[in-house]
Amino acid sequence: MIVERHRVAVLVRDGVLPLELGLVHQLFGQARSAAGAPLYEVVSCAVAPGEIATDADFAVTVAHGLDAVAAAGTVIVPASHTLDETRPGEGPVPAALADAARRGARIASICTGAFVLAAAGLLEGRRATTHWMSCDRFAAMFPGVRVDAAVLYADEGDVLTSAGEAAGIDLCLHLIRRDHGAAVAGDVARRTVVPPHRDGGQAQFIARPVPEQRRASTGPARAWALRHLDGPVTLARMAARASMSVRTFTRRFRQETGVSPQVWLTAQRVERARRLLEETDLPVDRVAERAGFGTAASLRQHLQAAVGVPPTAYRATFRGR
Repeated sequence: MIVERHRVAVLVRDGVLPLELGLVHQLFGQARSAAGAPLYEVVSCAVAPGEIATDADFAVTVAHGLDAVAAAGTVIVPASHTLDETRPGEGPVPAALADAARRGARIASICTGAFVLAAAGLLEGRRATTHWMSCDRFAAMFPGVRVDAAVLYADEGDVLTSAGEAAGIDLCLHLIRRDHGAAVAGDVARRTVVPPHRDGGQAQFIARPVPEQRRASTGPARAWALRHLDGPVTLARMAARASMSVRTFTRRFRQETGVSPQVWLTAQRVERARRLLEETDLPVDRVAERAGFGTAASLRQHLQAAVGVPPTAYRATFRGR
């Protein structure tokens, strides 16, 4: 069966960050169907084709103009160190994005690319994020946007924004997961050796991303929890695994992951349930048990909150992809 590829246009401006441009091509380019066919076509575009300066000591050559935006199902705007076209309604880039949104394209940004989406009027009255160092300036320039400085990415359906460079990876994997399910997104993560899932609500800034030398970490307790998701994984048992008091464990866990143990555990169980729904024929109540939710009703509640659909609808969409 021939799979029609979804076109992703990466809109490049002078001063683009090469990492953000490259990660979009790398991640979407690695997405494959069960038969091994590419699921996306990724093209770079600019106001005019030609050489575009980056924030490094090299330039990139872009083959497409803004006509690529008009032909894309998804448009992604990475960050740039230039401040052009960030004022409301100014320039050809915001105009092209507004036109694309009107015809139903999905628009997303990485880091300060959110300024361009806001200039196009796409974020008015909506929740959005950008790099935490730019959030105050963003809020001052666009007071009609509900800025959330804490999260990795914000999903408003047809418009999505993400924080700094690494959060762009999370955003791309989230979009792939939305389009093709957890199995395809997980395969992309394995191919590119990145974490398969960091929830959008995770904190941008983590106090201690790497444990200090000779200091106990919650990592072994998290690994134990993942092996026992179908059982009674309690905060007390996780703390005991780490040889910490519950209070110390909870504080250290948030420092290392950016979220509370309960939020993290629920996200892991949702991810397990998604994979089981996609890859097995287990009844929904058995999926609930294997994922640690206990009952089909509990699974339904948590999956609906996470992805907006109940288990049967999720399976019908992604089973066998």
